[in-house]
Amino acid sequence: MSKQGQVALFGASGSIGHSVVQALRAQGRGYRVVGRSRSSLQREFGADSRAELVTWNPDDPASVRDAARGVSTLIYMVGVPYTDFHLHPVLMRRTLDAAIAEGVERLVMISTVYPFGRPRTERVTEAHPREPHTFKGRMRKEQEDLVLEAGASGAIQTTLLRLPDFYGPGVERSFLYRAFRAALDGKRAQLIGPIDTPHEFVYVPDVGPVVTALMDEPRAYGQAWNLAGAGVTSQKELVERIYAEVGRRPKVMTLHRPLMRVLGLFDPMLREFVEMDYLHTTPVIMDDSALRGLIEVRKTPYAEGIRQTLEAMRASDAASHVRPALAS
Repeated sequence: MSKQGQVALFGASGSIGHSVVQALRAQGRGYRVVGRSRSSLQREFGADSRAELVTWNPDDPASVRDAARGVSTLIYMVGVPYTDFHLHPVLMRRTLDAAIAEGVERLVMISTVYPFGRPRTERVTEAHPREPHTFKGRMRKEQEDLVLEAGASGAIQTTLLRLPDFYGPGVERSFLYRAFRAALDGKRAQLIGPIDTPHEFVYVPDVGPVVTALMDEPRAYGQAWNLAGAGVTSQKELVERIYAEVGRRPKVMTLHRPLMRVLGLFDPMLREFVEMDYLHTTPVIMDDSALRGLIEVRKTPYAEGIRQTLEAMRASDAASHVRPALAS
């Protein structure tokens, strides 16, 4: 156990959770991972003696309290299906109530650009108005408001870290994942367009060290912070880099809003993307100068992030082909 006290990761099994775990391990710190499935937690974290595995039922307030008991800092990264965004504020309220009841000192929530709505400025700082015009944005703003209000009440110290889109090894829920997979397989990448507008992505392994530094910084609490990507780029530029890295010419099929509406009649997930289409036509590009003035922030260049992601995917593909042979 570190001198900072027990750290619990709610929603540890996601890609951001794994990045935070790697940062904690690098610091030699103990941590608690909280998830629904004991077998999944055991598979993902059971080999680390510093990991405490705790299951919870987020629908049961008593279970949420059990998961928060004895914790000093709670890092909240709980995801919900894209079709169930109404659950974000519900689960956040339940977690805050449990954390406060159990005497948790600090809560760090990982958030997104959705609460800003359409950007009014070329670069979006933390002071930019939060005026979401989409249902998903409103649910995320409501979630953020609960966290900030709890902190303002003095019952618990809270802070938010907002992330743009992300990519990296093991990150399958990314706009870029299909491009990585298609490039390796020599197929056509299916992307949501337009793909030539400004965009930014954060490399997931860079997030964990930022989260742990932020949670240990007393000045971080009581407000929200932006973490921008490794520079402004576009999906088109990154896809070209991905295909070039594997020695292939890029092949892309772009889904625009009208086609997504039609396909959404048969694909509920794709239907949910339609209202967020503005992120491709009027993208939110974040300014994180405030965060960089508070803590050290290191960002992996896109070229290196792409190389490492492809390397990890190749290794995973090779391992998946070896396992059946070993078992036979």
